[in-house]
Amino acid sequence: MEVILLERVEKLGHIGDVVKVKDGFARNFLLPRKKALRANEANRKVFEANRERIEAENATRRVEAEKESKTLEGVSVTLIRQASNTGQLYGSVAVRDLVEVLTADGHKVNKAQVVLDRPIKAIGVYEVRVALHPEVAVTVKVNVARSPEEAEMQAQGVDVTSAMFERDETGFTEDYDPNAEPGEIATEAPAAEDAQG
Repeated sequence: MEVILLERVEKLGHIGDVVKVKDGFARNFLLPRKKALRANEANRKVFEANRERIEAENATRRVEAEKESKTLEGVSVTLIRQASNTGQLYGSVAVRDLVEVLTADGHKVNKAQVVLDRPIKAIGVYEVRVALHPEVAVTVKVNVARSPEEAEMQAQGVDVTSAMFERDETGFTEDYDPNAEPGEIATEAPAAEDAQG
């Protein structure tokens, strides 16, 4: 299906471009979200008649997005979540969680603007893209940790999970007798039996 783009769509084109897309992409995404019109003669005339207004509206939205991007630039948010000893989260951090934290900090962000390829399922520091406008995007640091202290360590660049495994290795070690039979309890001192006999 051929469509006329009403705004810039990433990896597709700019305002006014006539592009050929798959029918499902047009019907399910571009047309319902008012990002494009079907490319027929009537719609081409409507678009050309309103082109200046569409481009002006796009420019004002871009200016607003650039203002908001200055407040979002370099922002770092911390999410405290429960996780296993290996650092795997019980659950995950999704777009909704990020939107809640950013709006609580006073930023104007909605779910459609946060670009998260897959949910975050482990502790660590992640960079998440926020597309405020098709032409304006910023990167936000997301620090997922089990405690505020752990979040502070991660913010300083410490890999908490590897540091945890180093601590485990220095803990309890069991004496190993290579001659012991499986299931046999280790004896204290075999020399003590010789002294009794």
